[in-house]
Amino acid sequence: MNPPDTARLLPWSSPDGKPCFLVGDGTGYVSRLADEMEEAQLDSAAELVEEAHRILAARAWTPGEIHLLALELTTSLAHVRRVAESRGARLPVPDDDEPDVDDAPEDGDRGGPRLPAEAFG
Repeated sequence: MNPPDTARLLPWSSPDGKPCFLVGDGTGYVSRLADEMEEAQLDSAAELVEEAHRILAARAWTPGEIHLLALELTTSLAHVRRVAESRGARLPVPDDDEPDVDDAPEDGDRGGPRLPAEAFG
């Protein structure tokens, strides 16, 4: 739940392209609608990534197919970025007692997910 004074970036824009925000406790109709839309955008992005892998693996694409794929991936990436910004802005602020990023292990391992080697070509 968000504090009532925290504005949530919504996963859609106004008709003139400006960002939309919601102020509330995160339990209302618009919050649920935004949650559903974010989930749909993330699901769509996952499906598009799979499709991109299939298209690129076939190595028999036309320039038009690659252009369309680039457009779809760009739109999807913009949606995913917006979801990440919205969700990141709603994360709780860490206490001062928590370790700094500078306190991370020296070998660069931060414990996050790893991409498979085939993701790099």
